Amino acid sequence: MTSTLTLAEALAAGTVVLDGGMSNQLESAGHDLSDELWSARLLAEQPEAVTEAHLAYFRAGADVAITASYQATFEGFAKRGISRDRAAELMVLSVESAREAARRAAVPRPLWVAASAGPYGAMLADGSEYRGRYGLSVEELERFHRPRLEVLAAARPDVLALETVPDADEAAALLRAVHGLGVPAWLTYSVAGDRTRAGQPLEEAFALAAEADEVIAVGVNCCAPEDVEPAAATAARVTGKPVVVYPNSGESWDAEARAWAGRSTFTTGQVKGWQQAGARLIGGCCRVGPDGIAGIAGALGTA
Repeated sequence: MTSTLTLAEALAAGTVVLDGGMSNQLESAGHDLSDELWSARLLAEQPEAVTEAHLAYFRAGADVAITASYQATFEGFAKRGISRDRAAELMVLSVESAREAARRAAVPRPLWVAASAGPYGAMLADGSEYRGRYGLSVEELERFHRPRLEVLAAARPDVLALETVPDADEAAALLRAVHGLGVPAWLTYSVAGDRTRAGQPLEEAFALAAEADEVIAVGVNCCAPEDVEPAAATAARVTGKPVVVYPNSGESWDAEARAWAGRSTFTTGQVKGWQQAGARLIGGCCRVGPDGIAGIAGALGTA
């Protein structure tokens, strides 16, 4: 069921379970995502597949669905010949698909929808979301992000997920872009050890969100599971806000081969440590599927 309880209120009361990777769930259902639009392509071609993916996570124990809009940008859709009006419709559809899945889930617990906004590098589709340092100013990045954030906010998600941000400069742009939209947000960095992917110390990066009233949680995603606990502790100490964490399986993404390499290091035994470090929103990112989310819900006692 959808909730009259806000996500911020839920975080003040306890721990909330996020979903897992959208792309791996779609691929496991037989969909080809070898495309620059990634999962956003299915919003145009097979939106029911997106709804079914959300539904699988709700049934596995997730309380929050992150929409398939990570790679949904006006610029990215324009490359495929999709008009600006149609692109906006598809962004709205990403929120509606998650809402529909929440209705179909028919579970007694509250469910929420987070509208994903990936970094500028996701639109480039060249792996630069794992590097940052695009050569753009904060003002230029704000101008890129604001129009689609306005569209997503108008679709009335429960929260905007400003996610996989590799660079503190882009975080500053995103925080400016969400100001005044009337929808709360969380901010998560993609990190390597104790630094952003662009190399900035996490203390400095998290501090940007400390005074942002729109931000109800701050943390990390799309990172190695081993990096989560220290980053969560830093985020909690620096911001005083609830922490959000959803790492990858531990495998690494080869942008040139467009494939995953290495082995999984994600285990549900890590989850309690993340919670003790301050995490209140906990889930998985790439290569963490419904079984992994069910394990997280079980470890947290929310299942």
